[in-house]
Amino acid sequence: MRVPILRGRILSGVLTAALAATGLMATAGAESAHAATCDTATDVALNKPATASSVQGNNYLPAKAVDGDTGTRWSSQASDPQWLQVDLGPGTAVCQVVINWQTSYAKSFQLQLSDDGSTWNPIYSTTANTGGVQTINAAGTGRYLRMYATQRNNGYGDSIKELVVHSSSGGGGGGGGSCQTPPPVAQDLGPNVVVFDPSMSSATIQSRLDAIFAQTETDQFGDYRYAVMFKAGTYHDINVNTGFYTSVMGLGRNPDDVTINGDVTVDAGWLKGNATQNFWRSIENLAITPSHTADRWAVAQGAPMRRVDIHGDLNLAPSGYGWASGGYIADSRVDGSINPYSQQQWYTRDSQIGGWGNGVWNMVFSGVKGAPATSFPKPPYTTLPTTPVVRDKPYLYLNGDSYNVFVPSLRTNASGTTWAGGSTPGTSVPLTQFYVARPADSAATLNNALACGLNLLFTPGVYHLNQTLNVTRPDTVVLGIGYPTLIPDNGVGAMNVADVDGVKLAGLLFDAGPVNSPNLLQVGPAGATTSHAADPTTVQDVFFRVGGAGPGKVTTALVVNNANTIIDDIWAWRADHGSGVGWTVNPSDTGLIVNGANVSAYGLFVEHFEKYEVLWNGQGGRTVFFQNEMPYDPPSQSAWRSDAGGYAAYKVADTVTSHEAWGLGSYCLFTADPSIVADRGFEAPDNPNVKFHDIFTISLGKGSIAHVINNTGGSTGTTVSPVPIVSYP
Repeated sequence: MRVPILRGRILSGVLTAALAATGLMATAGAESAHAATCDTATDVALNKPATASSVQGNNYLPAKAVDGDTGTRWSSQASDPQWLQVDLGPGTAVCQVVINWQTSYAKSFQLQLSDDGSTWNPIYSTTANTGGVQTINAAGTGRYLRMYATQRNNGYGDSIKELVVHSSSGGGGGGGGSCQTPPPVAQDLGPNVVVFDPSMSSATIQSRLDAIFAQTETDQFGDYRYAVMFKAGTYHDINVNTGFYTSVMGLGRNPDDVTINGDVTVDAGWLKGNATQNFWRSIENLAITPSHTADRWAVAQGAPMRRVDIHGDLNLAPSGYGWASGGYIADSRVDGSINPYSQQQWYTRDSQIGGWGNGVWNMVFSGVKGAPATSFPKPPYTTLPTTPVVRDKPYLYLNGDSYNVFVPSLRTNASGTTWAGGSTPGTSVPLTQFYVARPADSAATLNNALACGLNLLFTPGVYHLNQTLNVTRPDTVVLGIGYPTLIPDNGVGAMNVADVDGVKLAGLLFDAGPVNSPNLLQVGPAGATTSHAADPTTVQDVFFRVGGAGPGKVTTALVVNNANTIIDDIWAWRADHGSGVGWTVNPSDTGLIVNGANVSAYGLFVEHFEKYEVLWNGQGGRTVFFQNEMPYDPPSQSAWRSDAGGYAAYKVADTVTSHEAWGLGSYCLFTADPSIVADRGFEAPDNPNVKFHDIFTISLGKGSIAHVINNTGGSTGTTVSPVPIVSYP
């Protein structure tokens, strides 16, 4: 590994040469700045977010170097170079740094400052450090301070007991916020995380699984939440019937570390063979050898399958081939054939399959080895050979007896699974770098954990928020297991992400509260323009609900302002059934607004919002797969929209000059007033660089859509027959 070229205000000429000869370098004026204003009584690095190039183990995390305790320490792996970085807050004026080295110290290192975490300015350099407690008077201003070590003094890693930073202003801008009290790092996963071991008998495992399913099978809008986990090994003769709000998870590093010789089943007996309401359940990171040649996963929206290896066939329809309307698969392998039967639409990404049985309205594939060739509309297959840019979802696993979260690497032009050639590439983050959230935690507690530099792991349950959760640190991971449900109670937004690199949000259900919120999740502030192409934020298996469990109100479910964000499987649903449902009872304008440039969306499910379902204002966007139902319940044509015939489902703003989308469908079912006619399903500027491939509209028997896109494409009428367009313009 080469030491990166440092860019910035480096001392020049004779001064630089003289300092280099002595092995020391500091910015001009450091001594006078220190003497004049330095507040040596305040440690502005104390409990601030800290990251590092590597760690020796879970007991030697970067946070240990800024916790105020000389009995703990950060230690790196035994290689050069290494670094330790602290987020001091915007515009921090550093005047002195005190490093308390362990006996394994860096002989050669620099202190560097940065405003953005990528461009670094040296304020101190030495090639002759002797360890101990080292006080360095060096001045500069920046948000991030980094100790960058290039040579160790012995064969072990670099190790720091405490890194203390003094500021001429007595404090910093706070970085991820103000860390009040460092939260505990060792917490269990709570009572609704059920972990099985292969040493347990099949009868014991099955009994517990059956008890969970009895609670969750029909509990569509209830409070039961479960993560069902299997430690590495082989399990025989079990059937994991998977109900609402249940995540089925293998705890191995790779899918085949956990093998179930049996089934993981979703069927629709609870709704008399209708699987169109089999929402909010998931399976990931395990292998299945089905008991009867085929596993059954008859789901609808909000029910992803990821990192699964099926040694046989996979059926996506319920027993008896009743109604089905899903779904999503990624990073999986199916040796046999996937048979959708009655599934109306499906998206499969970056997988390997032995075959595909049939198509109803819209079957979309990207980066899938073994996928059928594009043949839209008959059969309705849309196939892209690769997925342009994507990072797969983080997942929890066990490394020995220690939980870790694995974050897969970013991929471009992806095809096939991440684990086809061995272990998935990426980074392992120990659970000790997470705050393990429980439903009783307040929003203030969660925000404090974020401010203290921790990631969040939401365990199963319902979380009520009276303040917005603010994610401000680059590369923060916010991961939910067992469908943790976040509800803003008083009209605040549930979560905001800053204009920073690499935030990973996954496995969350946002549920609108009774007081209108402006949004449930906002990724980036309004007007954000920074490129995050090298390390984009990802939003994966994140679902939004307005009504259904009770009255809910939100203007826009998801707003994406940050450039290069990757949206990978979302379902934004304004409820059409359940409690708290009605045109004025659960009002919501829009499911998704994209303002950021070069945003990619893979698997958009957006339904029943009262204005545009999706409004895309950013340049350079792309969508692969879109499933939509227009609102069922406009009371009349004029009540829906007085100046036009309703709202298009997918609107690309008139100012956009580049956009591309593949495999999009919009459906209407105007149950409150079947005389309603929507002008169009899709609306976009007529520009050769705004392109649509394989799109259609359809009426489900009540009301109609006059055109597919703009004024192109005929009326759906009221017959249940798609009106397709292969390309536009």
